[in-house]
Amino acid sequence: MTSPPLTDHAPAAEVGLLGASPIDFYRHTMSSSNLLRYLKIKVHHLIQDYDWARISVTAGYDRHCMVSAHEKNDKLFNWQRPTAHVQGNHLIVKCFPGVDYVHHYALIIATYLNMVGRYRGQVDYRLPSEHACRSAVDRLDIDASTDDLIVVGWGLERFVNGTTWVHGPGHAWQRTNIDGRRVLYLGYLHSIWGDVAGRVVARLATLGARRVIYVGKVGSLDPRIAPNTCLATGNSSVLSDGQVTWPDFFGGLAAGQSDVRSGVHVTSPSILFEDTNWLARQHGHRFVDPEIGHMGRAAHTAGIEFGFLHVISNNLARHYPEDLSNERLHTVVERRAQLLDRIHEIIRLRLRSIPATQASEGTNA
Repeated sequence: MTSPPLTDHAPAAEVGLLGASPIDFYRHTMSSSNLLRYLKIKVHHLIQDYDWARISVTAGYDRHCMVSAHEKNDKLFNWQRPTAHVQGNHLIVKCFPGVDYVHHYALIIATYLNMVGRYRGQVDYRLPSEHACRSAVDRLDIDASTDDLIVVGWGLERFVNGTTWVHGPGHAWQRTNIDGRRVLYLGYLHSIWGDVAGRVVARLATLGARRVIYVGKVGSLDPRIAPNTCLATGNSSVLSDGQVTWPDFFGGLAAGQSDVRSGVHVTSPSILFEDTNWLARQHGHRFVDPEIGHMGRAAHTAGIEFGFLHVISNNLARHYPEDLSNERLHTVVERRAQLLDRIHEIIRLRLRSIPATQASEGTNA
């Protein structure tokens, strides 16, 4: 007799464990074939290649156990994926500590296994404590009190000259001078998914940051916006417990650009929740990603400026050839590089209105 499958957020056999159930992939805003291709990019090779009696997703940044063969380390940031530790027929998957990230990755595994006919209720997860999440982020230790702006995120290699990055645990940074303004670029080697990103902003504020912007990718909820053709910005996001606004670093500057779209953002803890029913509830909202609302709320709480300027990478409301499953196409990479250059131009334009500091010039001054 087989045991019944665990349901998501239902208690598992051990205290503190939750069972992960697959989503109904037929209702997802991505087609089944594209969703499966996306999941294969994310799922650890030990799960794709072998069957396990039990798979547990936990919080832990551990690069000393089994690294996924699907990691693509041809970029500087956001390339490290969850790692795995084998205990007999039990696979323990370790994610950087974050409530959303652990849950999201458990859903990824359960849904992948279901789509390939191998799900048997064998996936569980344990959410990390706030202390564990904060301790992981607090390993960042940079004096940001003299920086005019901190740029966090993706594609930062295009914003700086040279390749001299100072590496810390799971992150790297480079400081430069733009027209007399001191700018710190900070990127993470691992994902800062969901609530992790909010803690990054809170940590930067503690370290003296006054202005933080986030550069990344968002999905469009507006069917008229084709992926990889323009940028997104705004100063408001809807989270599960309410809407948040923040003091916007860009003011109206970014939104006034011809290739930038603005609107209300939605913070979603996992793209796997973004099915057709979810989409039908998003009337009046224009963009979605897992991080922006958490970062804006942290900035609002800390009393610092925050802004986001993102590439619109996919569209949930209308099918386009480009989505999250084929981001490595040459045409996609090329267009995103051009959009990153535009982001840098807009950042520089905004910096000109900030009084110049006396900070010394140099990459890591």
